[in-house]
Amino acid sequence: MRPAIDLLSQYAEYHRDRRNIASHFVGIPMIVFAIGVLLAKPGFSLGSFALSPAWLVFAGVAMWYLTRGVLMLGVATSVAVGMLILAAHHVGGSGTGAWLAWGLSFFVVGWAIQFIGHWYEGRKPAFVDDLVGLLVGPMFVTAEALFALGWGKPLLAEIERRAGPTHLRDLARIA
Repeated sequence: MRPAIDLLSQYAEYHRDRRNIASHFVGIPMIVFAIGVLLAKPGFSLGSFALSPAWLVFAGVAMWYLTRGVLMLGVATSVAVGMLILAAHHVGGSGTGAWLAWGLSFFVVGWAIQFIGHWYEGRKPAFVDDLVGLLVGPMFVTAEALFALGWGKPLLAEIERRAGPTHLRDLARIA
């Protein structure tokens, strides 16, 4: 049960190039949305509640975010992921062809954007070394958005102390 500061710092070590971070603002929501679309079927009812595998996974993931020791970040990440899952259900309720097309295309394009960002970074994605990175990604993007809005300056300072500041990698120096 690693705390958010440790998870974010470890993840940040793989994400110091600003272009890579920017790519994650597009790629990660696309991937989360795609997973929500693909898990939107089959839908089932539990009393008066309409459920799907996506909502069941979301419940577990939200609990994980909320127990990382930074409540505001856990709530914000859970809300952001929840909104993507809600939007995904609007697409996931369509016919099988559209459901698969939306889910698979957003998944593939989202990952392509991620890998382009990591080309700029010059490093492999964090999840290659630690699968928990797949859960940390949405929390990292949410934290970066909150940092840009002025929230969490002490948290940001500690992450940068551990992982270093962000930069633009000089691509001309690539051998």
